[in-house]
Amino acid sequence: MFRLMEPLDWAAVKELWAAQWDEPADQAEKAVRQFAGEENTYLAEENGVLQALVLAVPVTLQGRRGCYLYGLCSRDDNDAAGLVDYVFSQKSRQGADFVVTVPSGPQRSAFYAARGFSWAFGLRCLTREVRRNLWSQADFDAVTAKKLCELRRQYCPDSVEVDPARMTVVLGELYARGITIVSNDHGYGLYFRREDTLFFVELMADDDRAAEVLMEAARQKEVVVEKAVITVGAAQPLFLGEGTRQEYGMIRFACAPFDVSGSYMRLMMEK
Repeated sequence: MFRLMEPLDWAAVKELWAAQWDEPADQAEKAVRQFAGEENTYLAEENGVLQALVLAVPVTLQGRRGCYLYGLCSRDDNDAAGLVDYVFSQKSRQGADFVVTVPSGPQRSAFYAARGFSWAFGLRCLTREVRRNLWSQADFDAVTAKKLCELRRQYCPDSVEVDPARMTVVLGELYARGITIVSNDHGYGLYFRREDTLFFVELMADDDRAAEVLMEAARQKEVVVEKAVITVGAAQPLFLGEGTRQEYGMIRFACAPFDVSGSYMRLMMEK
């Protein structure tokens, strides 16, 4: 049987989540309560035993409503497949135009492909030396979740978006892992520092030089930095022609397919 989560399901949900992801039980509670909501948490059960669960987080793209499948847990693939198909059917009836997800690996991407999902939201990954420039200025960790949503709409309006409340959860997870946000009037970036390298998981700016200024300011802050590894949307104009393409997300349309060749998805809670 497939259904929405109910309050009495908490113990079973936490147990399955912890077993699947090797995380403390309170991570399941955070994901459900803060990121998705119980009203967007779907379960599969058999003979009263929880077999699978998935979170269908509300998102938008090009003004259309959809959902993001996150945290799929299951005791076997048959239960997972049935649940994903059920959620897709339910969301379609509720007016969703699409469902997206970020597969956790090749096996999971093959699983979603068998369910009618296809690759979209390509990224480019490139490496650049970062020069020392004392004149490059920026602010650090001054961007709120609400402001980040606004900046993403400004620089890349064709993006899969979560609302500011859910972006707060995403940023909280990123900060816990050591993320830094660099920003000025001409762009922003989110990066991790690992030894002498800055890993930009998102970088958006007016142009290439504006992006370089952000990286130079980050180098000034971090001191011992020589290069940056940058991830941008495949269709983003920054450093156009540079880098290698990699796939990121998958989509299944619940309506007539629309063009997502230039669309962008990133900074999703991934599991």
